Amino acid sequence: MSYDVAAIRTHFPALREGAAHFDGPGGSQVPVEVAEAVASTLSSAIANRGPVTAAERRADRIVVEARQAVADLLGADAGGIVFGRSMTQLTYDFSRAIAKNWRAGDEIVVTSLDHDANVRPWFQAAEARGVTVRQVDFDPGTGELSPDVIARVLSERTRLVAITGASNLIGTRPDVAAISKLAHAAGALCYVDGVHFTPHVPVDVAALGADLFVCSPYKFCGPHLGVLAAAPELLDTIHPDKLAPSSDAVPERFEFGTLPYELLAGTTAAVDFLAGLVPAAGSRRASVEQSMAAVEKQENELLAKLEAGLRQIDGVDIHSRAARRTPTVLFTVADLASATVSRSLADVGVNAPAGSFYAADCARVLGLAGVGGVRAGIGLYTDSMDVERLLAAVAALPR
Repeated sequence: MSYDVAAIRTHFPALREGAAHFDGPGGSQVPVEVAEAVASTLSSAIANRGPVTAAERRADRIVVEARQAVADLLGADAGGIVFGRSMTQLTYDFSRAIAKNWRAGDEIVVTSLDHDANVRPWFQAAEARGVTVRQVDFDPGTGELSPDVIARVLSERTRLVAITGASNLIGTRPDVAAISKLAHAAGALCYVDGVHFTPHVPVDVAALGADLFVCSPYKFCGPHLGVLAAAPELLDTIHPDKLAPSSDAVPERFEFGTLPYELLAGTTAAVDFLAGLVPAAGSRRASVEQSMAAVEKQENELLAKLEAGLRQIDGVDIHSRAARRTPTVLFTVADLASATVSRSLADVGVNAPAGSFYAADCARVLGLAGVGGVRAGIGLYTDSMDVERLLAAVAALPR
């Protein structure tokens, strides 16, 4: 697999501004192909989906193509791809719909490793139905969340386990396949937040055992929206509140109002871009798997370089320590507020934001509640020079 990061970077107009972007966990930069797909759709005749006019047919084609593109990215069924404004919005919608079948005395499981978007909606849905929430903590020393910790709180009353594919704060990749197997053995659904997971590894929803898997195209070089993937048969058992005249078909019953056609076109372009990162033959699904395997290898090499360099700088404490993790480093610098560090890095063109990034429970377990840390996320367009710039900027911080 030939991964040419220099050639890949030429597709990103934003990189010409000169900053070293370690802010990808909050939203990646966008290749020109995605921007052109969005602009082309906005400047073409388009209408609500239908079979009659060219504008109607164009809208329908864009939706169908986007569902298939996301299915190819995730190894999912195109008939079970749902689009929404964001992962947070989709999780709120589905938490309310799924909770309709819960009864007092039921239980659900959430974790402190997760972004709050995979915690708070479930707490609130459970409270409305008189359901007990079991929240489990990860090990702050290792950053690991063992399946055994999940197993200890499961029972015949468990209805759902919400788990992250990768922590957006410290990158930890728990064993989702093992956790989903435990959930299924207890008769529970497994809801997986794949937002921070999807940009960095080949995704196979079936292999993960995820009943419902959510992610965000704007984290993998696409536009701002959210995606949920599930088996159509499962979606057929979930009934959201919706407008009476709107379609009751799956997956349309979960998509409220007119879809953002230009963003769906951009999402298809983003998946096609990922599929073309390395030379490959065969289907788009096969190309995506090969490309994302190359991304994972490239990013892990840069991660090793970044962490080794940070360890050589006095006063730097790295909080991302799990054996399996995304290329995401959370660090603090002795005697300096993380916000101060982030501003100093930005002054020299290194974008590495500070905070807890909506992972409030994760920050609490780490002892960083209210202060957070500096998050440096490596992406598919990060190169060695970016890493060297970050290390030099941290080493030069005034103490």
